[in-house]
Amino acid sequence: MSAEAAASMCDLEFGGIKVKEPSKGGRWREGWYERYLQPCLVELLGSALFIFIGCLSVIENRPDTGLLQPALAHGLALGLVIATLGNISGGHFNPAVSLAAMLVGGLHLTMLLPYWISQLCGGLIGAALAKAVSPEERFWNASGAAFVTVQEPGQVVGAVVAEIILTTLLVLAVCMGAINKKTQGPLAPFSIGFSVTVDILAGGAVSGACMNPARAFGPAVVASYWDFHWIYWLGPLLASLVVGGLIRFFIGDGKTRLILKGR
Repeated sequence: MSAEAAASMCDLEFGGIKVKEPSKGGRWREGWYERYLQPCLVELLGSALFIFIGCLSVIENRPDTGLLQPALAHGLALGLVIATLGNISGGHFNPAVSLAAMLVGGLHLTMLLPYWISQLCGGLIGAALAKAVSPEERFWNASGAAFVTVQEPGQVVGAVVAEIILTTLLVLAVCMGAINKKTQGPLAPFSIGFSVTVDILAGGAVSGACMNPARAFGPAVVASYWDFHWIYWLGPLLASLVVGGLIRFFIGDGKTRLILKGR
């Protein structure tokens, strides 16, 4: 067997990330690190940076700018961290995105829980850093950048529906732009960032436009604000199931679809 053939047989695709399968000694340690640990570290780092910028944009937001400052800060920050780190971990930084990616074949099932833990820890770190650099008065006036849009039970249904629809757009941008072979392209990081920006501009006044349980969890812990917190888990995770079903059954490429494959 030629050296090239042997090398090609060592190429494995794991969770949407192509890595070298080491054959012995130190090469095994390197492969284990790059397959399992490095993606989780990147998800933690990216989540911390994204949520730090997001929280700070809310804490420092001026009333006269409305939703524009948080929308641009969240969208641009997410696009940047995906463009910078996405080739290592897939650039999820969101438990809802990781769930959808697993459902459509972009993430191995065994990595789902480690990704979630990394993202939630990153959310805690990002929110804690935002608190550390913010004036105390501003931090508490913004409730620590936790989601406080829903204030009474009458708003719950609208907020849940909004979170489902808004997250569906975000997760579709990720799965179709970065995972689905037929539609993926180099502009995916920016498309994903733009989806967050337009979602916040459109739905920020309805639900807060969280679309990310880690983005809700970190500030909730740091500010100890848990009112209606469950909305920001239920809505995004339901959206992930919706997108997973759409791609697996209808709009995914031939390799991904479970039905209607044709010849």
